[in-house]
Amino acid sequence: MRFEFIKAHSKQFPVEKMAEVLGVSRYGYYDFLRKGPSKRALENQGILEEIKKVHKKSRGTYGSPRVHAELKKQAISCSRKGTAKPMRKENMRKRWKRTTLQSKKVVDIAPNHLDQQFHVEEPNKVWVSDITYVWTAEGWLYVAIVLDLFSRKVVGLIMGASLSTELVTKALKQALYRIGVIVNKGLMHHSDRGCRYTSKEFRELALRHGIELSMSAKGHCYDNAVAESFFHSLKTEETHLKRYRTREEGQSAIFEYVEVFYNRQRLHSTLGYISPTHFEEGWEKDYVLSV
Repeated sequence: MRFEFIKAHSKQFPVEKMAEVLGVSRYGYYDFLRKGPSKRALENQGILEEIKKVHKKSRGTYGSPRVHAELKKQAISCSRKGTAKPMRKENMRKRWKRTTLQSKKVVDIAPNHLDQQFHVEEPNKVWVSDITYVWTAEGWLYVAIVLDLFSRKVVGLIMGASLSTELVTKALKQALYRIGVIVNKGLMHHSDRGCRYTSKEFRELALRHGIELSMSAKGHCYDNAVAESFFHSLKTEETHLKRYRTREEGQSAIFEYVEVFYNRQRLHSTLGYISPTHFEEGWEKDYVLSV
C-alpha cells in the first residue's frame, strides 16, 4: 500500500522524500514498479470492478449488504468488509432525505387489525397502502400504492395531478384486477387514517369485495411501516436523484422503477436478498409441490 501511495503521488512529491517519510526503501519502490501489482492487488481490483457493476445496475442505490448479496449470487468470493471498504473508498453511498406528510382529521376510522404483524404466510392476505407526492416542474405528482405484505411486491400503482379519493380507489381496483378480482377470504387492507381511505367511496369498494379494512392507530407511524419503507426506497433511490420536467416524465420514471426494478430486480433484505417477484415464484413452486 505504501508503494502504491508513492506511485500515485510521484508527480507531486520526490520519491526519495516519500520513501523516507513512509519508512520504505527507495530501491524497494523501484523493484515494486518492475514487478508490477501483486496477485492480491489484481484480485482486489477485479472485485472492485464487479462491485461497481452491481452498484451501477442498482442505479447507485445498493449499500454494501445488497452488493455483497449480489456478489454471492454470482459466486464472487468477497467478504462483507471486503465489499464495504472499497465502496466507502470509492464513495459509493446512498443519498438520504426525509419527508413527512401532514395528518388529516378523519371520521369512520377502522380498527387497527394489523397491529404491526408484518409477517404474512401467503400472497393476497394483507395489503398495505399509502400516498406520497413527488415534485415536478409542472407541480406535484401524487402517487398511491398497494403493496402485498407477503412478498413486499407493489400490486397497485396509480399516479395523478390531484390528491383525490379516486387515486386510492383506482390503486385498489388495479390490485384487484391483477388477481382477477377473486379475493381470498379474509383479505385485509391496511392504511393510515387519511380521509381518502375513510371516504364512503373507498369503504364501499372494499365492502363489495369482502375486504376487511384496518387503519393505523393515531400518532403511530410505525403501524404502516412497510408502506412508509417502500416510499423511502422510492425517494432515496429514484425521485430525489432526479428532476422531472413534467408529470408525465415523473410517472414514466416511477413506473419503470416500480415495475422493472423494484418488483423484479431489487434485492429485498426482508426476503433474504431476493426480489419480490422471485420470492413469489419460489413460494408458488413450493405450494404446487405441497398439494
